[in-house]
Amino acid sequence: MPKITFIEHDGTTHTVEAELGATVMEVALKNDVGGIVAECGGSCTCATCLVHVGEGWTDKVGTRSEEEEDQLDFAFDVRPNSRLSCQITVTDTLDGLVVHTPSYQGR
Repeated sequence: MPKITFIEHDGTTHTVEAELGATVMEVALKNDVGGIVAECGGSCTCATCLVHVGEGWTDKVGTRSEEEEDQLDFAFDVRPNSRLSCQITVTDTLDGLVVHTPSYQGR
């Protein structure tokens, strides 16, 4: 199983095993990672599962869809490496992925 490291805004680190085919958001919720609210449950309609993808991983997680871009327009602390974790599907390629959670999830 691939491993993902979540780093919360306060530096708390969680390295967890991720089920193939799950989303990064689902992995975070299943493992009680702080900083992921996921109000919409993963339907890409709220932007409360925003993460900042670690350096060197942006190409591997893929590009943002138009729908994701629209949601990020209203999110807090958006950066070039920001993604909605509900839109990143876990694959073997993501073994070792590092994502950072922001200090606030909201609009």
